[in-house]
Amino acid sequence: MKIKVLLTLTFAIAVFNLSAQNKKTTVSASTTLPRPKLMVGLVVDQMRWDYLYRYYDRYQTGGFKRMLNEGFTCENTLIPYIPTVTAAGHTCIYTGSVPAIHGIAGNDFVVQATGKTMYCTDDSTVVAVGSNSIAGKMSPRNMLASTVTDELRLATNFRSKVIGIALKDRGGILPGGHAANAAYWFDDANGAWISSTYYMTELPAWVKAYNATKPAEAYLKKDWNTLYPINTYVQSAPDNSPRYEGKFSGAEAPTFPIKTSELYKGKAGMIRSTPYGNSMTLDLAKAAIENEKLGAGSVTDFLAVSLSSTDYIGHQFGPNSVEVEDTYLRLDKDLAAFFTYLDGKLGKGNYSVFLSADHGAAHNPNYLIDHNIPAGVWNEGSVLTRLNKMLEDKYKVKNLVINLGNYQVNFNNTAIKKENLSSDALKLETIQFLQNEPEIAYAVDMQRVQLATIPEDLRARIQNGYSAEHSGTIQIILKPGWYSGHGQTGTTHGTWNPYDAHIPLVFMGWGIKHGSLTRETHMTDIAATIAQLLHIQAPNGNVGTAIGEALK
Repeated sequence: MKIKVLLTLTFAIAVFNLSAQNKKTTVSASTTLPRPKLMVGLVVDQMRWDYLYRYYDRYQTGGFKRMLNEGFTCENTLIPYIPTVTAAGHTCIYTGSVPAIHGIAGNDFVVQATGKTMYCTDDSTVVAVGSNSIAGKMSPRNMLASTVTDELRLATNFRSKVIGIALKDRGGILPGGHAANAAYWFDDANGAWISSTYYMTELPAWVKAYNATKPAEAYLKKDWNTLYPINTYVQSAPDNSPRYEGKFSGAEAPTFPIKTSELYKGKAGMIRSTPYGNSMTLDLAKAAIENEKLGAGSVTDFLAVSLSSTDYIGHQFGPNSVEVEDTYLRLDKDLAAFFTYLDGKLGKGNYSVFLSADHGAAHNPNYLIDHNIPAGVWNEGSVLTRLNKMLEDKYKVKNLVINLGNYQVNFNNTAIKKENLSSDALKLETIQFLQNEPEIAYAVDMQRVQLATIPEDLRARIQNGYSAEHSGTIQIILKPGWYSGHGQTGTTHGTWNPYDAHIPLVFMGWGIKHGSLTRETHMTDIAATIAQLLHIQAPNGNVGTAIGEALK
């Protein structure tokens, strides 16, 4: 009898526990997975990491300072490959991958099988929407991996909206991914925002309406003067520094005020090289949020914005110019207004945002030399001419090297095959020639990089940057402070050095802790972190690791 009662009680307890578990399961299944309403990606083209702090005392409370004081900053984020250029950087941020995998080996690269140069987003199968120019023959088809924006679309059965926006086509197209609802970029030919038939057959009414206001012309008519009294720009060289700065076409000197209203002469593309290019980009971003109702649905939407004017201005004037300092103070003001807009539209804490850069920039070599720091401009064209002459004298074939783009030797593989030449012998001759050049630290056979006597960190970056289809076969590493260029003013980028490869990375908003991290992180970690935040799969070529310290 006692055994019978005990069995009955045991059975009753088991039924009760099973019922309780089922109730818990039901409650859990009916609860919506918490996610932000909107994810915003901000890539500031050519922003060095130290710009977060170089102008910190002049920043407002609501822009860069707000991100640092409310969000989470990764202070030691590095680009783990070379070359450090715009297309590769934007692709890496959103794929979590490297050129060796995603295939975007440069802004332009040589297709090794044919010897033809290809632009990163070229697509002859599409045409412009909103323009008749070739600027619209663009798409993400050359990118071989998925992006975190693609993965968000997949995770929500394509209910999430994804839109990419940038003055540069590659800055809007590559972050948007393959499955974006739209990408928009600026066409100098008609001074309007355009897209391509990859995405749509006609511009939305709201984009047409914005274009009708002729925003570039309206901004350029304002002229460009310093935001604050020019004598307060203590982080810059004197305004009139023609040894370091390039001037606008038609201007007498690289000085303020810059009369854009007189200089642009109907050429709307001039806005790219003014801070107003960033302002106009953020205007379109707000218009996209309003008209596409981003963040207003039941799933997370993604707005990928690249701010391109910082790159154009940096190239022209260099990091130590009043123009660059003023550009970042103006961008800070624009970001503060943009965050305030998001607070009002979506509610503070209901959206997440990250800010990073596609690459940094070197100091102007003349500026460094004038301050007793070794530097210089490497004459790539002269080296190419002399290299081809040396190879022609030995092998009796002209132009065996197509170019030295992306700090790589691109051989004429078609001619090599036709003449039945030895690729290994050509590489050996070329490496010996390059290593005798005084500006070059290393010349490395990328297919045999494991055998090279170079620092391990450089070896990894060369491997990560090497795409067998789209990269040259010899990597050129210049001495610190040196870069390839055709002029003495302004600056450029593309190397492994910290000034090019150390980038800002700050997260803020929904799901983000407040804090900072000094351990080494990588550009490839950004997509993995966003995927973790949104509870979606990482992109299919991802090699990064989520930065868990940043996430609640």
